[in-house]
Amino acid sequence: MFNFFEKSDEQIQIDVMNELKFDPSVTATHISVSCKDGVVSLRGTVPHYFERESAEQASQRVGGVRAVADELIVKVMGPYEKGDDEIAAAASNALEWNVSVPKSVKVSVDNGWVTLRGEVQWDYQRQAAKRAVSSLLGVCGVKNEIKVESQASTTEVLKNIQAAFKRAAEKEGKNISVRVSGNKVTLTGKVHSFSDLAEAGVAAWNTPGVGEVVNHLSIQ
Repeated sequence: MFNFFEKSDEQIQIDVMNELKFDPSVTATHISVSCKDGVVSLRGTVPHYFERESAEQASQRVGGVRAVADELIVKVMGPYEKGDDEIAAAASNALEWNVSVPKSVKVSVDNGWVTLRGEVQWDYQRQAAKRAVSSLLGVCGVKNEIKVESQASTTEVLKNIQAAFKRAAEKEGKNISVRVSGNKVTLTGKVHSFSDLAEAGVAAWNTPGVGEVVNHLSIQ
């Protein structure tokens, strides 16, 4: 039976380039794309860190893409340029005014790179902190070193993940193996798309007590 996602590397490369040009949040002028065995490599420069993430997400949307190697460099220029002190002040305000980010999260800036540290109870809080600072002017990159505290037992974590898979991705959940060690969850198996892969990761992260998710799922 014909698989809609079966494409040559050349066609995937063309489709990714077109998707980058189509996405209004990405400046694709200085981005080059290559593809080998379904693995897409992005090289070149973008004017902001937020655009680097957008370019990676745009590439993942293309059918046939098995993985994305993001080698883009953030080259901040002109009106985007800001000093570390300005970025730090803006980042602190952004975190303080975000209802999803607890006071335990701290920020530091070095050469445009923002580092987030602290402890939170849920991964959504960790991700909210990263989103809050990713779109600030002058940011070259974000190191998210925030840790998720462990509160649940191994049995509870495993039970909650399996229940989440059944609710959100019952079909794919049958092909996913879950291993729990402390607060670390490892996912293995095969899914059909990036969206299925991401959905499984979200189901794991949204379980109380999960502090780390190792997603070894592959796209078949």
